[in-house]
Order: sequence, then structure tokens, then C-alpha cells
Amino acid sequence: MIGGGVTFTYGQTNTLIGRDGDLRRVRDLLGIKAGGGSLLLAGDAGVGKTAVLDALARTADEEGIRVLRAAGVEFEADCSYSCLNQILFPFLDTIDDLEVPFREALRVALGFDSGRPPERLLVSNAVLRLLQKVAAAGPLLVVIDDLPWVDQASTAVLGFVARRVTGLGVSFLAAARSGARNLLYEGGGLPTYELPPLDEESAAQLVGIKFPGLARSVRQHLLAVAGGNPLALLELPTALQPASADPPTVLPLSRRLETLFGSRVTGLPTPSRRLLLLAALEGTGDLGVLQAASRQANDGYDLADLAPAERDQLVRIEGSTRRLRFRHPLIRSAVVGNSTSGEQRAVHGALAQVLVDQPERRAWHLGEATVEPDEEVAALLEDAARLTLHRGDAAGGMRTLIRSAHLTPQGQNRSRRLAEAAYLGAEATGALPSARKLLDDARHAVPNPENSLHSATATALLVLNSDGDVDTAHRLLVAAIESTAETHGYDAGDKALVDALHMLALICFFGARAELWQPYYRALERLKPKPPLFLSALGRTFSDPARTGAAASGELDLLIASLPGETDPMQITRTGTAALYLDRLGEVREAAWRVVRTGRDGGPARRHLSALIHLCLDDYLSGRWDEALDLADEGLQICEEHGYTAFAWYYLYIKSIISGARGNADDSLATAGRIIDWASARGAHCAGHYAHHAAAVASLGRGDFPGAYEHAAAVSPAGSLASHAPHALWVAMDLVEAGVRINRDQEAADHVRAMREAHTAALSPRQALLLDGAAALCTTDDEEALRLFERALATPGAERWRFEYARIQLAHGERLRRIRATAESRKPLGAALLTFEHLGARPWVERAEQELRAAGWNRRSPGEPKGRTLLTPQEREIARLAASGLTNKQIAERLFLSHRTVGAHLYQIFPKLGITSRGMLRDALDSGATSRRTRAADDGPDA
Repeated sequence: MIGGGVTFTYGQTNTLIGRDGDLRRVRDLLGIKAGGGSLLLAGDAGVGKTAVLDALARTADEEGIRVLRAAGVEFEADCSYSCLNQILFPFLDTIDDLEVPFREALRVALGFDSGRPPERLLVSNAVLRLLQKVAAAGPLLVVIDDLPWVDQASTAVLGFVARRVTGLGVSFLAAARSGARNLLYEGGGLPTYELPPLDEESAAQLVGIKFPGLARSVRQHLLAVAGGNPLALLELPTALQPASADPPTVLPLSRRLETLFGSRVTGLPTPSRRLLLLAALEGTGDLGVLQAASRQANDGYDLADLAPAERDQLVRIEGSTRRLRFRHPLIRSAVVGNSTSGEQRAVHGALAQVLVDQPERRAWHLGEATVEPDEEVAALLEDAARLTLHRGDAAGGMRTLIRSAHLTPQGQNRSRRLAEAAYLGAEATGALPSARKLLDDARHAVPNPENSLHSATATALLVLNSDGDVDTAHRLLVAAIESTAETHGYDAGDKALVDALHMLALICFFGARAELWQPYYRALERLKPKPPLFLSALGRTFSDPARTGAAASGELDLLIASLPGETDPMQITRTGTAALYLDRLGEVREAAWRVVRTGRDGGPARRHLSALIHLCLDDYLSGRWDEALDLADEGLQICEEHGYTAFAWYYLYIKSIISGARGNADDSLATAGRIIDWASARGAHCAGHYAHHAAAVASLGRGDFPGAYEHAAAVSPAGSLASHAPHALWVAMDLVEAGVRINRDQEAADHVRAMREAHTAALSPRQALLLDGAAALCTTDDEEALRLFERALATPGAERWRFEYARIQLAHGERLRRIRATAESRKPLGAALLTFEHLGARPWVERAEQELRAAGWNRRSPGEPKGRTLLTPQEREIARLAASGLTNKQIAERLFLSHRTVGAHLYQIFPKLGITSRGMLRDALDSGATSRRTRAADDGPDA
């Protein structure tokens, strides 16, 4: 087993004092021998987390359970996948038994092979598959100590694995100090067990066993100061005297212990202290490396000088692995904290001379040993960054590039390295503030920096996410692409060029003007040997889909066909973008969810956002409105956390359009107004188009047909589908419906004609549904109208677009009733009502009910609350759970929501059910809340 941290033997045996209950609870939560599970063991410094890990591992080993151990190391935290290497090193042979993609990805990530950088999701699945294979032979326990010091790449993979081990026979246990930022467990719903201090009786028993001769007054003082912390109980007696005064109460326990450890370190002989500093900065404790580095340092110390530290129990040597382990992480911190910067640089220099066969670690130590700019060291660090990026660790690559740039003399190389680090920060890791500073530094590195596509792409993204406008970002990026033509030669294999063109497509989409797209089209024509498939598709489906989208259907087929085996989040989200206006986001859902899960496990924030956008849009169209709202909240939180303000409008649009469709028109219009104000100031006309769409739906819902017409016409005037305004396709039927309602029949008919001339029905079944539905709305010939309604509703697959399909059913029923086909009208009206009730679309529920009443169908029982059937599926589930006696927090845990979201839902449920308290829920739900839904299904068609 590989491990680190402090191990306490409380007494003469391996029994821990006062921890029996904690050990039982942790075992139960881990599901050891019961299918497995995951758990974070948290607690204050010195509370005994490592002792509990040791006890659990020892017991598991005695029971025949295979135990894997690793520990985070502070000075190895920037070495990507180092912790994963610790865990998986014993299974090198088993790695070779994995499927080829998993095997290759894992060997490259762990540094055993070179090759194309594997995507984080592929590495994560490979590790999960490997552990599953190992656990097939018997239960497996994975133990990770000092989680905050585990490198970020390993943390992301382990977080992915931890969320999926239940049922695989793998138990996953990690330990971290309370309050430490633990990316592995953040936001994932995994259980945490807070290890408490020892109770008074157990603390007194421990001190009595370890220090039987301690004076009573000193013992009482010790127990009061230590507060049940086992490490303090074991360490403080050496410093306490009978007359000692209590330390200040504001002094944190960790600082007290660090101070104590510092005094113990400074009391060691100088050669011992310097050897401990070497071990602390080396990180892995490899005795061979320490011996070689001590000789290289030639500073009067060698491994023999470990003896005083071993006797003082500051360190121990593991015989099986021949590695040095600090007894507690605070000892390592104290060693470094009590050394000078000159001593640290000397040690880093000695380690760099020894680690010649480990280029990444050697470069890192050289960087730490170097004070003045040194191009040779900077180049080595840049090479190390490339290796890190090849393993798929963008964050680690960015950090190493920054270190490289800081050691680069002023000039083009410094500017170039800073620009590339900025690009990684802006496009991959979500570190926009850091990217802004890095770009500023890059511009100051040379008086007239060369044009750089990395710099220009990052700057364009930052401009979009600041107070800059679309035209500025567009000019900047087009100038960079065209001015560097001699460098990139319009080579379709030049990644920087391809990424820049993708960003240009996004900027053109934001601007929604034909002239913005012209440089993009010119660049595509010049790409050789031919444009990448997704860039070609974007040029047709994302720019002006009403005119060119259908021609890209074959390209989109190929992109979507590649998704099942695709592991690159960028490629997945690019395919989703190409699929948007051909209404094929449903075919990207599974892959988009993979990207979202990767993002939640610590993956790239930008790609996480893109996948959320696609899921939100598809959720709205397909009637998953509650999920869309939850994902929109998630997206807004990511935008706020990472500074991606330019993408917040997508999620605000989702909240606005669903709010308007559900009858909260004032909120919807206010949100749409915020988007329009933001978009107008920046020339982001596409964002304004989305907002006008939401406002049009809200206005239609509350019967403000002139307002709806005005908002729809702001996207595209009646009688035309505006050039390079893709969202004109989504508001076309809204404009026609509003026009008919305000007697602008000619404008409505002209708009239908424009839709037909553009052959919008060829884009997707949804567009065919909308075209026929719009045509039926505006025709004055009743027979022709009914024929068009029936053809629209018979469109294959049209039922997927639930809200729009139900709106056309409603219009069909209205037309039937107006021509006195009263009985026939009830079927489409009843079907529309069921859909509107399911969606919670209150204005349309009321319209459908009004039409049904006019058709002679009285569906409500006397005294039945009107709002009962307006509960959405999620509201009904929350109401059912609350009626069963669960608290908001318990409901939130069961439904994977926040307790605030549950409270907000209940706030809306009470008035809908006509009740005022939680205690009335059961009676309200039992009094026939579903009877109307049943009658709508049974009576609608043949009433």
C-alpha cells in the first residue's frame, strides 16, 4: 500500500481510542463487501483522518480485500496524473488487457507512452474500466489521503470514478481537511463524513495511556487546549510546562501545530534539516533520487542524516517501497516554511540535475531554481507544457506555459508563450481573469507584437465577455487570420487557424448580419485540401439556414454518425452547434450529456456551457421545461463563476420563454428586455432575436397580439426571412399567428409565402409542421385550412415538438368549432389541453378550456380547484414527497435539486392547489387531483 500522513497507535495495540463508531459508520457508507460506494472523510488538521484511513485499510487487508493507497503531495500538485500513477502503478500488466482505446489513453496519460493527448473523459472511463476489472476478482478499496494536494488532472478523473463505483465492488475513500476546496466532491452529491474530535473521555484516556506521568494540572491544561484533537494531544505535552499559560483563543489549531512542528524542525542538526528540505521539495520520497540529489548538492548531508528526524518520529521509511514519508503534512510545510529562498533554490537545482530522465519534473525544478530570465530553461518548460497538454491536462499546460513565459527574456517568445497560455485560459479552462492579465502581459512583452492567432482568438473571446462589441471582436479576428496567411497558409490541419475560424463563426452568429460572414466564407474557400467537416457545415446551417441549411444535411449526417465514439468535448459541441437550426439537437443529446457530466467532474468550463446550451434549447422544444430551467440555472452559475457574460443570454432566454409560456408574462418580458438592452449595446443582434422570440411568446400568451407581432417582426419583417438571421425560422409562426389576430392577414400570408419560397419544410419535420400550421392559420378557405392542419399534425415525428404541436392542435380545434364542427373540435382541443397542462403553460390551458366549454364540454367538477391540474410533473412529485412528511432538504437530496429550488416550487404549488400550509397537501392531492386529466383523455375524443 502507498500512503502518507500521520498514523497514531492509540495505546499498545492497533486499536484507535474513541473511534469505533466512526469506523462502523464509514464502513457502512463505503459499502465495503456490499457493492461499493464513495465517501469523503473530512476533519480538522490532526483530528486523525489518516489514522482512520490506516485502520480501515488494515482491517480490509486482513479481510482479504485488495487495498490501493495514494496521497497528495503539495510539491507534486502541478505534475498532472501523478496521483493516478501512484494508484495504478501496480496494475501495469492489467492496463495492457484493456480495450485498445482505453489502454492507449491510459498509458499516454500516465507517461508510459507518447501520442495524441487523450481526452479527460476517455482517461476517466479507462480508469473506471481498469478498476472494474480488478474488482472482478474481489472487493477493492481505494484510499486517497491529503486530497487537496492531489494534482488537478488526477482529481478530475478520480471524481468521475468516485461517482460511478457503486455496484462495481469498488469502495472509494478520500480524506481532506475541513474547509479545503475539493474539486473531486464539489457539486456531485457524494456523501461526506465529518470526523469529529475525540470526546472528553476518549481524549483523557489517550493522554493517560501515552503520558501516564503527566501532572494533573498539565493534563487538564492540555485537554482544554487540544479540544479533542488527537495530534495536539500527542504532540503538545513536549512543549507544555506546568506554569504554561493558555495560548490566545483566536490562534487556529493548525497554526498551533505548525508552530510546534516548526520548533521541532529547527531543533534538528543542519544536515538533517537540509535533507528534509530536499525530501519535501522532491515530493515522492524516492530514496534513490534523494541520495543522488544529496550528492549533487554537495552540501554536507546524505541519507545518514535522516536518523535524527526518524528518531524524533518526524519521518518514517517504508521498507517495501523504499520511500520516505512525513509523519504529517504539517511537518513538510514546517520544513519548507523554516527554510530560506536560497536554500530552496539550491535544492531545486540539485533535483533538476538528477531528474534528467523525467523532463517535466526536471523542467519544473529548473524553473524554481532560476531567478533571472533564461531562454534555455523557458524552452524546457514550454516542452514540458506540451507533454502536459498531450496528456489532456489543459490547466496544467497553462500553468507551465505561464512559468515558462515568466522566465523568458523580453521579446517575441515571451509574448507568444503568454498568448498561448491566455488562449488556453479563455477557451479551455474558464480562467478568463487570468487570460486577460496574460494578454496584457503579452502585449507589454514587445513594443510591436507579431499577430498571433492564439492571442487574437483569446482576445476576441474576452472582448465578447466584456464591454466590447461584436464588430470589434470581428475586426480583430479577421485581421489576425488574414495577416498571418503566410504563416498558416490556410492549411486545414492548422489547429490555431481552425480554432480561430470556429470563433469567427460564433462572432458572426452573434452579429447576425450577412456582411460579417463574408470573411468566413472567403477563408473556407481558401482552406486546403478542404475545410474540416464541421466548419463547412457551420457555414451553411449556422449562418443562413433558411437558404443554405438543407444543403448541409449530408455533412451533418456524417458529424452525428461519429458522435457515439467521440471523446473530444469540443467536437461534440461543434456538432451540436451545426445541428441546431436543422432541429437535430435530439440526436446530439447523449453526447452532450457526456460533456456536461465531464464539466461537472471538473472538465473545461467553456465546453460545459456549450453542451448545456444545446440541452436547454432541445429541452424547450421537446417539452422538458423543468429540466431546461434547472440546466439554465446551472449555466448561469458557470457564467458567473468564470466570467462568461457573453453566454448568459442563452440561459436567460430559456428562463424568459418558459416563464412567458407558463403565464408569467411580466417576468418574461423583463428578462427579455435585459437581453435586448445588453445585445443592443454590443451589436449582438442574434441575442436580441432570441429575446424578441421569448417576448413574442409571452405576449401571445397574455393576448397582447400587437405586442407579439411587433416582437416577431423585430427578428424578421413580415414577408421575408431576414438574411443571416437564423432565429427568423423560430418566430415565423408566431408572426403569422399574431398577424392573423390583429387582422394583418396580408402580412401573414406574405410571410407564409416567404417560408414556402425558402423551402423551410426541407430543413426538418419541425419546420414542415410550422409551415403548414402557419399556412392553415392565415388561409380564409376553411376546407383548405383543415387540410393544412391535418397535414401539419400528420408530419412524421412532429409530436416531438410538444408545445408547438399542441398550439397547432389548439388552432385546429378553434377552426373546427368556428365552422360548427363542435364534436370534432373536442379531440384536438382535449389533446392540446393535456399537453399544455403537462407543460404548465397556463395561458394556453385557459384558452383550450375556454374553447372546450364553448364546444359544450364542462370538465370541471363543482368545487374542484382550478389550479390543481396545472402542477408540472416535477411540482407533483415535490408535492407528493412533501405530503409524505419529507423536509425540503430531504426532497432536494432525493430529486438532486437545491433545497431553495424545492422551496420555490412549494411556494408556487400552494396557491395552485388552493391551500395555505404543508399539512393540507395530502388532502389536496387525495381529493381527485388527477380526475380532470383522466376525463380529458377519456372524454375528449368522443364527447
